[in-house]
Order: sequence, then C-alpha cells, then structure tokens
Amino acid sequence: MNQIAQTSFSSIELMTGQLLKNKSATVSRISENSNLSFQELLEKQQISDTGALKFSKHANERLASRNIDLSEEQLKRLESGAKRAQEKGINESLVMVDNIAFIVNIKNKTVVTAVNDSDDKVFTNIDGAVII
Repeated sequence: MNQIAQTSFSSIELMTGQLLKNKSATVSRISENSNLSFQELLEKQQISDTGALKFSKHANERLASRNIDLSEEQLKRLESGAKRAQEKGINESLVMVDNIAFIVNIKNKTVVTAVNDSDDKVFTNIDGAVII
C-alpha cells in the first residue's frame, strides 16, 4: 500500500489498475500456497494449536485454596486428557487426574476449576468426562 501512496498517478483509472494488479498478485500467491484440502488445513490448524492449557483466575484460586499442587507428570496427563476430549468433540469436560477433578473448557483450552478429594463431587454443565 505504501508503494501506491508514494507513486503519483495521472488518473484514477491508473491508480485503480495498479490496486487491482496488486490484489490479483496477492490472491494468486495465496492460491499457489494453499493446495491443501479443507481437512488438511483443519489438521494443520490443530497441530499448530497444541499450546499448553491455561488456568482461569477461578481455577488458580481453587488450586491455592485447596492446597492442590500439580506435578509436571500430572499436568502432562491433564493436557493429554484435554486433547482426548477434544478428539471426541467434547466442549466442557471433566478430566480426572489421580484424585483431582478438573473442569476444562476444551475450545479455549482453559481449566475452569479444580476439585480434590475433600470437596463435594457434583459436576454440572459438562458434556463428557475423561478419566486418566
């Protein structure tokens, strides 16, 4: 865009022609690089979205107030459970790791809350569970 702004044109037609030429070049560059099927694009997106789980403020507060300390191994198992829930199409999942229950929003990859052995064990608004 800066190239066009710095170039002087004698008419609006010449400017429009240059804009259309740049746009078509960009479109052809995109189409050359995207010979993947829709399924392949989805799989590629899932692979690139393999970031770690986030913990909501509420979940962090619950972990602290309930004296729940996660080991590295437990965190990996929690992430594995969330991934399995995603593969099954679950949106809000209960993920059990040892005797700790986590409610995970799968779409946002966010742990919403955590419950350990000593708490009441009633879970609502989930559509699946993964027990690891």
